[in-house]
Amino acid sequence: MMALTVDSAPAEANRFDVMRHAMVASQLRTNAVNDARVVEAMARLPREDFLPEAHRAIAYRDTLLPLAGGRSHNLPLATGRLLTAAEIRPTDKVLLIGAAGGYAAALLAGLAGSVVAVEEEPGLSALARTALAAYANVELVEGPLAAGHAAQGPYDLLVVDGAVEALPAALLDQLAPDGRVVTGLLDRGVTRLAAGRRTEGGFGLVDFADIECAVLPGFERLRTFQF
Repeated sequence: MMALTVDSAPAEANRFDVMRHAMVASQLRTNAVNDARVVEAMARLPREDFLPEAHRAIAYRDTLLPLAGGRSHNLPLATGRLLTAAEIRPTDKVLLIGAAGGYAAALLAGLAGSVVAVEEEPGLSALARTALAAYANVELVEGPLAAGHAAQGPYDLLVVDGAVEALPAALLDQLAPDGRVVTGLLDRGVTRLAAGRRTEGGFGLVDFADIECAVLPGFERLRTFQF
């Protein structure tokens, strides 16, 4: 008798759907991710498609996920809070720093007009390039995160999907007048989220949440010697 084989793909897809909607209900809606467009995008987008195969099964876990080059994938809550604070407009031109596997870039693609996503880790760039192949309004740039991509500026919105000690002037200079910024900040081992705006008078950030956040390389604050 010939053994019957069962295609497990539909069952796996259903399992991911259940986990994704549980993420929205338990991680996002209960923690101030209240922009309906952001919630709908995160409820629809398969996060597992933007992770290495070895980590797909834990795509919706409320924790940092290990990636290539010692990097980590940001928490869904951290990304959701950043995108909510960004108040994204459909016409926005967005610069995303820390593309990782492309998840945040794909979310932004459905919320903004266009996205330039920067990633410096070659393994992550390759993953993102494959995952974002169908997104016509996303340009993936491989290069230093702290350098951004001035060639496509100025941008209406800067999204740093991770925590940094300091934002370099090279990134802020790529913002249009009145351009907005959302980012994670790292301060003495504590990560928090912040938002700001570039004006003629200068630039400043205001913290709005203490949340575990993936730390991005290349943004270390210049140390001074003390005697």
